[in-house]
Amino acid sequence: MKKNNYIALLPIGIFLVIYLGLGILFEYVLKIPMGFYNIPIIVAFLIAILVACIQNKSVNFDKKIELMASGVGDKNIMTMILIFMTAGLFVGVVGRSSAESVAYFMLSIIPAKFSVAVLFIVSCFVSTAMGTSVGTITLITPIAVTVAAASGFSLPLCIASVMGGAMFGDNLSFISDTTIAACNGQGCQMKDKFRENFLIALPAALVTLALIIILSLKSTLPTPVSGDYNLIQIIPYALVLIGGIIGINVFVVLLVGIGSGSLIMLITGATKATDLLGNMGSGVAGMFETTMVAVLVSAMCALIRAYGGFDALLALAKKLFKGKKSGQLGIGLLVGAMDIATANNTVAIVMANPIAKDMAEEYNVTPKKTASLLDTFSCVFQGIIPYGAQMLVAISAANEMGYQVSAFQIIPNLFYPFILLISSLLFIFVIPEKKNKEA
Repeated sequence: MKKNNYIALLPIGIFLVIYLGLGILFEYVLKIPMGFYNIPIIVAFLIAILVACIQNKSVNFDKKIELMASGVGDKNIMTMILIFMTAGLFVGVVGRSSAESVAYFMLSIIPAKFSVAVLFIVSCFVSTAMGTSVGTITLITPIAVTVAAASGFSLPLCIASVMGGAMFGDNLSFISDTTIAACNGQGCQMKDKFRENFLIALPAALVTLALIIILSLKSTLPTPVSGDYNLIQIIPYALVLIGGIIGINVFVVLLVGIGSGSLIMLITGATKATDLLGNMGSGVAGMFETTMVAVLVSAMCALIRAYGGFDALLALAKKLFKGKKSGQLGIGLLVGAMDIATANNTVAIVMANPIAKDMAEEYNVTPKKTASLLDTFSCVFQGIIPYGAQMLVAISAANEMGYQVSAFQIIPNLFYPFILLISSLLFIFVIPEKKNKEA
């Protein structure tokens, strides 16, 4: 096999041309709603794998299949897939009504002038508990639109606050697909990555909250927004969150969440017994594309690695980034570039994982730090790109309620992703890293 073979990276280039190129065409030229997400990402990866299989004629096809199988059969990939499935099962069981309960409960007891701050806090909690930024935005944006209409707050500010809170949880949640992908890709414990990440994300969230409150105090507002809520439904989310933080095995935590969620949803009448299994199936099915992407990327990356593509990228990184701190920035920019290209932070992490692991070994960066960098920088970029699912879903939800808002009105109000970037850079270049014995 060749070393430092840049041609081996061609499949990644083919994928980006197909996915990013057609996405831009559909979204901005043909003006198809959610056009970027009408591109079948699995098909794009299959084409990229076909290109990888055609390359390097010195390796026969059976050997290429064997290489791909070894990539897919890696312990971390299998663990990732099982966690994806279990997390989907949990979300399917618990449903979304508990998120609305949290939001309306807090809005009912807090003065109207702090409504936007509540939206941010609720979105942080819900996304951390549910493990999905898009799901959080789908749930909370209609409430944000209602808050804006009732209170007189700027609609872009309300929506941006929800998006910022959603990215906070996407970055930290134990059942977020980005956390699962980053931790298993780098071979670190979720609790270790959480602690590493929390020190970066919490200051950014607190500064964001302070900015929102300062803006809120300048407004004169009417009555609070109200709605129905049932607090008992948040118990499964709380159990998952607490269990994850204290370090209980992720499968045990999710099984506790599934069991308690099933019981509570049946007792409260939120779900019929006859519908519970169907909801479980729907939740698992919702993870199908993410799982298949993990499988296909693992297969493609196994071939690229064997052909010398990752050796070439690592050699380039050595030229561009000198020293440990610069290397950490390189890892962040790597996943950021992948995210800009794919508009999907989970896919970006899965694609960047093997390259980042090599870079981490070269620059002596710990697995938990590498996982934290991958997750944080992917969330920064995913949180601000105008063609990301988060932005498109938020705009679509507002439009469905009869309100027009554009991505470029929302972006200036996205305080959290920008402050998270600043916080990340401070932790890389300014704040001394704690010494530890981790290899």
